[in-house]
Amino acid sequence: MRVTGAVAVSAVLALSAVACSDDDGGSDGGDEVLIGFMGDLTGENSGLVIPPKQGAQLAFEQYNATNPKVKIKMKTYDSQGKADQATTLAQGAIKQDKITGLIGPAFSGESQAVNPILNEAKIPSASPSATATALGEKGWKYWHRVVADDATQSVGAAEFLVNAVKAKKVFAVSDNQEYGKGLAEAVGKAVQAKGVQVQNDAVDYQGSDFSSTVNKITAGKPDAVYFGGYYAVAGKLFKQLREGGYKGKMMSGDGSLAAGLIEGAGQQNAQGAYLSCGCLIDTEGKTNEKAKKFATDYKAKFGADVAIYSSEGYDAATAFIEAIKAGKTSSEDINTYMKTESFQGVGKPIKFADNGELAAQDIFIYEVKENKLPLLGNSKQAQVS
Repeated sequence: MRVTGAVAVSAVLALSAVACSDDDGGSDGGDEVLIGFMGDLTGENSGLVIPPKQGAQLAFEQYNATNPKVKIKMKTYDSQGKADQATTLAQGAIKQDKITGLIGPAFSGESQAVNPILNEAKIPSASPSATATALGEKGWKYWHRVVADDATQSVGAAEFLVNAVKAKKVFAVSDNQEYGKGLAEAVGKAVQAKGVQVQNDAVDYQGSDFSSTVNKITAGKPDAVYFGGYYAVAGKLFKQLREGGYKGKMMSGDGSLAAGLIEGAGQQNAQGAYLSCGCLIDTEGKTNEKAKKFATDYKAKFGADVAIYSSEGYDAATAFIEAIKAGKTSSEDINTYMKTESFQGVGKPIKFADNGELAAQDIFIYEVKENKLPLLGNSKQAQVS
């Protein structure tokens, strides 16, 4: 699958819509189900979370516009990506707000902290973006995600690094957090299994001087560096790598697939960097008719092109919508129904395995070109430009 249109991923996406907490897909009365959305909406990595929030908002607004018997109200919970903040918000959402379901949490660390609480309260959730492999191994009965995990992403990234980049030496770096560390280690092991030499290191995600890691990389002269973590740190690392004289390829994962990477590294330093993601960003709707309509509706609503996880936010919301359309309005009934769902989402087929994982998993490769992030294609077919 190849999309030639460029993806303009804006970090500033209708921020005014984020400030409210009871703002999205609301109802003026009658029967109503409350679905929460949780993630980093104002923190340094909010550029990864505002798009799926907006995708979910659009799905609920379109559903409510059909004047159904049961409408859906969405309430946002701004965790700023912090696990402790997310747990407090989750407890309030369950006990005070009485949410019926939750889209999110958006990040893996907060998902690890919040989902035991949701599971105990029997509240179904669907994350558009949490990719840590371990999340699918916890045995949670009320957990789902509409994106491939890091184990799948690592295989896709390895395919691209070996087959397209032709890397013989790879340096895997993480931000030493749950998501980033897991992804960097998984990519390192995946390329090593293909005969590639691998070195590893970690940087302090709260730091700003990565010279120790940069020096190791420049001395080792790897063909490619793969960073596991979020774009705020990736931008700093890629900037320091280029300024430190590193000439090889740079690559990161879904946590860095945002305009903030280019802004943090500087446009010149970021050029040619590759990004892997289980998300499909189709700004021109070239993959299917649903994607085309979604891209048009999204831009009309928010004044911006679809971005990272916009489609996944819409699809996660649709999973709840389909259950409610079928007459399932309690948390347990919705959760039971979600286990039977099978529908074509905006970006990919949505069907959940018994453990809540998405049944169909694909990884896509993007490349920084000027200030855009065009899709090169599926990791199995993508070629370097």
